[in-house]
Amino acid sequence: MILITTPEATDVQIKELITKIKNLGIDVQIFNCCDYKVMVLMGDTSEIDPGILESHSIVEKILYVKEPFKKASKRGNCEKTIIRVGDELIGGKRLAIIAGPCSVESKEQIINIARAVKKSGANFLRGGAYKPRTSPYSFQGLEIEGLELLKIAREISGLPIVTEIMSTKLIDKFLRDVDVIQVGARNMQNYDLLKELGRTNKPVILKRGFAATIEELLMSAEYILAGGNPYVILCERGIRTFETYTRNTLDLSSIPVLKKLSHLPVIVDPSHATGKWWLVEPMAKAAVAAGADGLMIEVHNDPENAKSDGVQSIKPVILHTVT
Repeated sequence: MILITTPEATDVQIKELITKIKNLGIDVQIFNCCDYKVMVLMGDTSEIDPGILESHSIVEKILYVKEPFKKASKRGNCEKTIIRVGDELIGGKRLAIIAGPCSVESKEQIINIARAVKKSGANFLRGGAYKPRTSPYSFQGLEIEGLELLKIAREISGLPIVTEIMSTKLIDKFLRDVDVIQVGARNMQNYDLLKELGRTNKPVILKRGFAATIEELLMSAEYILAGGNPYVILCERGIRTFETYTRNTLDLSSIPVLKKLSHLPVIVDPSHATGKWWLVEPMAKAAVAAGADGLMIEVHNDPENAKSDGVQSIKPVILHTVT
């Protein structure tokens, strides 16, 4: 439920109304919007008599929100969320380009790629230190060593680092060492992990699950937002359909839908969505045309010999030698 106050409402009147609502067991968040205030009632408002609220002279309108993702919803959140990471923005006017290898494999590899993607225009470096794989026999990442190599690449290139978290046990380490934490598709509904990330103030990229609906993605974001962390970035990375030619099916329509429903920034991963390097460029262009705030692209200097996802990785334009 959303209450919109009259422009004449005083701070004293608003405070009195908030107290009355909280006495009913409902939490309240208030937002400034133009010359009036928007009060978002958080909790089960089904048993509240609207007449009690409408009787207040400062209540101009009551809106009933059907969406369960109240904090992620655009209703009650007039301004688009823009997330600052160091000197970079996600959700701003400039397209956020997050580029790098699926897996960190060596010091030389990650430094060379970091330098190359920065020269090509990327403003974030991605790289997997911990890798969730379908097969337990596949390369699982360098783990702690991979994180340390990402930190070295960040120091040399100046790019903020983005990497995927697998467990709540790693949160303290990620809070110290990582600029943007990625929650992968497999963990989109790992609610214990989402709750813990909600207690932090670290930006989180939340990837859509293989078979998750748009509402399920937004409800997962709600777990993080409800914990108090407002820095959530939604990521469309393709969903599983009957089509087998591509790795997944990139749901381009989800971009404008998410923009319509939510104030959170939306980025797209065309690499995982298609699973083919030659489809990355056209799908990236299509995603930007559809309104995406950023792109997450896999880049590898030697895709043919990559330890993971080489087939969907594009090559950097220029490589530099590690010194």
